[in-house]
Amino acid sequence: MNTTNRTNEHSAIKVWVEIRTIFIELTDGRIIGFPADRFRILQKATNKELTEVKIRLNGFALRWENLDEDITISGIVAGNFQLPLPKNLRPRKKKLVKV
Repeated sequence: MNTTNRTNEHSAIKVWVEIRTIFIELTDGRIIGFPADRFRILQKATNKELTEVKIRLNGFALRWENLDEDITISGIVAGNFQLPLPKNLRPRKKKLVKV
């Protein structure tokens, strides 16, 4: 029997967008941000469309009605993104110099 206990899942109490980054505040006080470009539909959205995000399902999902896009909070927390991190946002590898 598969039962899901939602009390152990992460849920959001606030969502906002700054410079194409979506931020969520979780019920445990953490704030998590991720680039919109990690999702196909959000990658193509305008800045205005991105700001039209709403929290749904008692905090367990984000919804962009005009884009017909839903993303689960547990997926975001787990780092389950559709697309790789854009090259301009990846950490640069530092070259080691032998002395």
